Amino acid sequence: MAGKCKEMSKIKQVLRLYQGGMSKRAIGRELGLYKGTVNKYVNLAELDPLSLDELLRLDDPILEKRLTGGNPAYSDKRFDDLQGRLPYIAEELSNKNKTYVTRYLLWEEYKQDNPNGYEYTQFCFHVNQYLDAQKPSFVMRQDRPGGEYLHIDYAGDTLSYVDVESGEEIKCQVFAAVLPASDYPFFKAVPSQKVEDFLDGLQSALQFFGGVPKILVPDNLKAAVVKSDRYQPEVNAILEDFANHYGCVTLPARAYKPKDKANAEGSICRAYRRIYAPLRHQQFFSLEDLNEAIDGLQKLFVQKRMQQIPFTREERFIAIDKPNLKELPSEPFEIRIRTELKVSPTATYTSVVINPITQYLANS
Repeated sequence: MAGKCKEMSKIKQVLRLYQGGMSKRAIGRELGLYKGTVNKYVNLAELDPLSLDELLRLDDPILEKRLTGGNPAYSDKRFDDLQGRLPYIAEELSNKNKTYVTRYLLWEEYKQDNPNGYEYTQFCFHVNQYLDAQKPSFVMRQDRPGGEYLHIDYAGDTLSYVDVESGEEIKCQVFAAVLPASDYPFFKAVPSQKVEDFLDGLQSALQFFGGVPKILVPDNLKAAVVKSDRYQPEVNAILEDFANHYGCVTLPARAYKPKDKANAEGSICRAYRRIYAPLRHQQFFSLEDLNEAIDGLQKLFVQKRMQQIPFTREERFIAIDKPNLKELPSEPFEIRIRTELKVSPTATYTSVVINPITQYLANS
């Protein structure tokens, strides 16, 4: 199938046979693979700095990352060009008044604008993936409208980096935001759970998604909720300012009700396996380096096929969430400081009344 990675165990068999001197055509025939697939992985292996023996000794996930960088169909620049055209293609195909419009015709138009773009087979594959991702899934039980909610939370465990000057280990909180309709997540390490860092994580999430959902659903942390209440929680005024600036509303989850932001809870559990675990032996020397590593693992995670679902989180995000997100404002949010001034009961007041005419004559 176009755009789908082969199992690395099968690719290792390809490399072993090729190493033994068998031709690529014969390898494809023996293993039941298309000869283009054999050519592709053999060429990638030959371009890799490691020898075939060294590649064959690697664990399957590491070999997959070296040869494909994750899922090659979605790290390809051609996909970046095609994804902006997918909503138009879907609309043309679904229009009952344009039954004469075919995939082949749309592919020809696409190739005219993108001569180096996908050939017809891969073009159809991505179009079908986009159409399938728009359909409700029996596995994703809570089918929500795209672009409606953003679930927000912090991971319970921390990550860390080493300060170069002091040698001290600096622990960081991990901010998490998830669009529940597509289960598309965003993670970022921030210094703390203070208001400034919380808003920095939230603003980075909106920039990452490329738009603004209608409703923000944060947990009952102090940066978001001043006073928890089952019916009328008091939202932090700065967060309200943030929501007003981005044109959305804030509806905090009920205290002690994790089901209100179940997608955030589930994504954090997956982050422990997909992000925390791979980073456990690595050492970082700045917050920027740590977040760069998180970004790389996060991209691999959203481009991985979901179990029992024939598409990725990124594909579902492009299909149902991204078209429904509101545009980002032109200016970033700036915190407005509020304070209450109290006058001492012993203070004296002096009132001065100035006659406008007298003031004018004095100035002249």
